[in-house]
Amino acid sequence: MTVRIDAALLIPGRGDPIERGSVVMDGGGIVYAGPTAGAPPADEVTEVPAVLPGLWECHGHFTGILTANLEEEAKLPTALKTARAVADVRRTVEGGVTSVREVGGLGIHIRHAVDEGTIPGPHIYGAGGVLSTTGGHADVHGYPLEWITGMSEEESFGVLADGVPECLRAVRRQLRKGASVIKICASGGVASELDHPIHQQFSDDELKAIVDEATRAERVVAAHCHGKPGIMAALRAGVKTIEHGSYLDDEAAELMKETGAILVPTRYILEDLLQMEDRLPSYVWRKTLLVADHHTMALKTAVAAGVTIAMGTDIFLSGPSYGTNGREIRHLVDAGMTSLEAIEAATANGPLTLGPQAPRSGILREGYDADVIAMDGNPLDDLAMWGDPNRVTHVWKGGTPLKSPA
Repeated sequence: MTVRIDAALLIPGRGDPIERGSVVMDGGGIVYAGPTAGAPPADEVTEVPAVLPGLWECHGHFTGILTANLEEEAKLPTALKTARAVADVRRTVEGGVTSVREVGGLGIHIRHAVDEGTIPGPHIYGAGGVLSTTGGHADVHGYPLEWITGMSEEESFGVLADGVPECLRAVRRQLRKGASVIKICASGGVASELDHPIHQQFSDDELKAIVDEATRAERVVAAHCHGKPGIMAALRAGVKTIEHGSYLDDEAAELMKETGAILVPTRYILEDLLQMEDRLPSYVWRKTLLVADHHTMALKTAVAAGVTIAMGTDIFLSGPSYGTNGREIRHLVDAGMTSLEAIEAATANGPLTLGPQAPRSGILREGYDADVIAMDGNPLDDLAMWGDPNRVTHVWKGGTPLKSPA
């Protein structure tokens, strides 16, 4: 059955908007996207104010934890975390996100339930475990090392690897689980207790070994990086996406452009943490304050320099934040992007973060996947729409309707 969506405004993801535009879907693909005057007939017609590609969340986590403390992730039963995460997966797609690059969490397993139709949710492209040095950002510093290393990979968020042989094995173990991307911690982080966000983690040799092994399997490496030393080392090793980039400067921005790397800035999570002082472990609050202003300047630097940017939020606390992912678009506009550029970062640029694993998605164009959303107004003019899941009226994933007005 063919479905046509007639819109007052069609935003294709890449390129100029079209007033009075239509998208025609047949099966799981788009067979027409352009002016309504030239659209073919269809079995079913839906009229909406605005139509655009489904959003891409390029730094997602489905963890099922309730507090910003990695110790909770390590001690809770996997079944409990998964039950919570299933609800978060549904909230995400109902908020207009049809694809999630999950850079660590339970999504690599939950995706099977989504794909088979057992639960509703977006396409999930999972990394599996996050590769970390011992004592690094994805280690849980408050527990004995023997306990952490004895956990199964289904129980643990991080995978500790020290030295080239362990790094190679860690990559291969994620590939064995079906990882679409490899996630590493190339610097310290905020939600971990003892490491410093600026310090580089993994040696240059370890980074190169990880990237080379992932490249052989046609996977890109996503590098958690706050500090410039980790950013520069990761880029020299061939990492294709930099996550956060809090201390990125002009030199780092130029190297990103030279290497074709993509920044996934995740301003969303920092803005959230800045409102949560009384709910955070003291070290998380202290490190949030340490990086927040630097991150503001770094994101503006990247935008001004023309670094390719893809939308990501780093939402990781189970609950109603899932589905508000589009709020990141407002933060990108605050950093200097136009509304149209920010939407491109949230749609057309998303698949680029998967390299050879990228689907034909994120653009309303013939031959692309029919991942499409509709909104109840003009999102180019009304930035308040972004982050409000109620403003997303329709969601089609692969041409299948997952959300529509009651």
